[in-house]
Amino acid sequence: MKAKINDSEKIAQSVLTIMLLLISFYSNAQLKGAHILGSMGLQSGTQAPENTLSVYIPGYIYSASSLRNSDGDKVGDPNLTMFLTGVGANFVSDFKILGANYGATLLIAGASNTIQGSYIDSKSDFAFTDMYIQPIQLGWHNKRADFVFSYQMFLPTGKYEAGGSDNSGLGMFVNEFSGGTTLFFNDKKTFHFSALASYEINGKKKDTDIKTGDILSIEGGLGKTFYCMNAEKTAPKGILNAGLIYYLQYKLSDDEIPVGNIFVIEPDKDHVNALGAEVNYLHIGSMTNVGFRWLGEVNAKNRFQGNTFFITLAHVFSLKKK
Repeated sequence: MKAKINDSEKIAQSVLTIMLLLISFYSNAQLKGAHILGSMGLQSGTQAPENTLSVYIPGYIYSASSLRNSDGDKVGDPNLTMFLTGVGANFVSDFKILGANYGATLLIAGASNTIQGSYIDSKSDFAFTDMYIQPIQLGWHNKRADFVFSYQMFLPTGKYEAGGSDNSGLGMFVNEFSGGTTLFFNDKKTFHFSALASYEINGKKKDTDIKTGDILSIEGGLGKTFYCMNAEKTAPKGILNAGLIYYLQYKLSDDEIPVGNIFVIEPDKDHVNALGAEVNYLHIGSMTNVGFRWLGEVNAKNRFQGNTFFITLAHVFSLKKK
């Protein structure tokens, strides 16, 4: 009889231990949002010129070098690199709304090793990922400052299955609102500082009650514009933009992660800061732009910390009537 009691006690203790480990696992988990940090840098508060169509190919690489806990201490070496690329287009018209030029953006992309959250070290092959659509983009241009406002959506078009190790998407519909400015410190607008704030509202993940908390991202930079003159020094042949860039991201509401019939209360919401550099060059003759950004993350809590690289190749088509 005593042996049966001891066996029952051992089983109960094992179940309790597993439950505690599971709750501990999820209580330190943080879910990733859809916003791609590093996609904006210098002059993030400036819209492209009116009557232009820019077709671009982005190359996004995020290398997670460490996993940080709620105290910012290193607790793991994920050795995980996410890659994203695709084809995008940005259109800016001369149509005015409230004095601003109307524009729109679309990005269709694929990704490998899509990062779902700080608790998943999944590795997946390159596959079609979530689609980015920005149906509303408004831009104002003043003598010493530009302003932008936009609304964008992330559509859950990538593969997603709860608990899957090969997901290429995040499995959730995302609404995001952005607003920002670029301030110019001289009349020629060659010395500038920018900041763009984006607020991300995440829906529930596909076929689950899991919900990522709302996220605030701030991106921008301090830079200088240089005009590269032709041999006769009569006109510029190219425009070079270079400077320091940054981003900050803060989760403002708790993730909702059900374990059984309860929702786990997380100890701290995740956040991260980053500082880096950007250089981009527009060749006026061919209207082709090449850009490169690098940002090193610091002060990460409850998330990965690493390096972000963003390479962009774009061609700008003029839509002005001749």
